[in-house]
Amino acid sequence: MSAKRYENNAAIRRSRRVRSRVKSTGRLRLSVFRSARHIYAQIIDDAEGKTLATASSLDKEIKGGGNRESAEAVGKLLGDRAVKAGISVVSFDRGSFSYHGRVLALAEGARSAGLKF
Repeated sequence: MSAKRYENNAAIRRSRRVRSRVKSTGRLRLSVFRSARHIYAQIIDDAEGKTLATASSLDKEIKGGGNRESAEAVGKLLGDRAVKAGISVVSFDRGSFSYHGRVLALAEGARSAGLKF
């Protein structure tokens, strides 16, 4: 794929737009990625370039696939790990994915565990 076609890809443009708005808040970023089978989430400190907490549907505690229930469990697990690490406020980075379905379920699970965004 040429560089121009890559830059003009709608998903790439959406992701850059969302990420620039989230980074402008100056808070930690809760980044979400979903594939056809699994969902992954991590809390990132952009100032230092470090990942502070992670969770995915591949974790042993969840043992689920890519459905809404396992996405909510991933959110709860990430929220628990974040609260243990002393993190309470984050910005939600949905990337190029719409805030719907599994992404929404993950956000609700993280909120129920104590994260605020």
